[in-house]
Amino acid sequence: MTLEEQGYALWSSRLDDGERIELAALFDGWPAGRPGQRIDAGRVMQLAGVRRLIADQAPAMRPVRAVLFDKSDDANWALAWHQDRIIEVVERRDVEGFGPWTVKQGRMHVAPPVALLERMMTVPFHLDPVDADNAPLLVAQGSHRLGLISEDAIEDVVARHGRVVCQAEAGSVWLYRTLILHGSARSSPGRRRRVLQIDLSADDLPGGLSWAVDG
Repeated sequence: MTLEEQGYALWSSRLDDGERIELAALFDGWPAGRPGQRIDAGRVMQLAGVRRLIADQAPAMRPVRAVLFDKSDDANWALAWHQDRIIEVVERRDVEGFGPWTVKQGRMHVAPPVALLERMMTVPFHLDPVDADNAPLLVAQGSHRLGLISEDAIEDVVARHGRVVCQAEAGSVWLYRTLILHGSARSSPGRRRRVLQIDLSADDLPGGLSWAVDG
């Protein structure tokens, strides 16, 4: 099955030693207890591994949001099944089909029309090994093709579509359609799971809205 059919795929390549060093540098000085941090999406295009992945898998797309995650004993959490439904923009502009609005870490976010989300891709770059005990990504195969899924329907969708465990080696990169149902468990004690997650899109935004990377 293809990425479009199942909604997820493991990149056939992996980050090399130099690309992993660049990725690790993003976590330098990480404060104890911080679970995640948004960074400028344009900044990730300076990373050789990101440029190589996009050229190989999504040459028409560009990064439009970037988030660092670091699960450890100091910051450990479980992520309930959900869909990613918001994008980051430069500033608020009232455009039909966009809303509600939220502010996260001082950055403006909005829920866009579902058609835009359906065309997006989310890519986690793994710095650490992610086995069954280190909070691997869990996805419900094919759920990205169902549009927006109501909260009370999530359990049934996962039961019907099945739960896939996306384990990773250090330097592995997964690709999945942004709307796919996904979640993760807490890491086991003594483990660390660092991830750079980027959202990719080929779309321009309407009505004067701009992706945060364009600001």
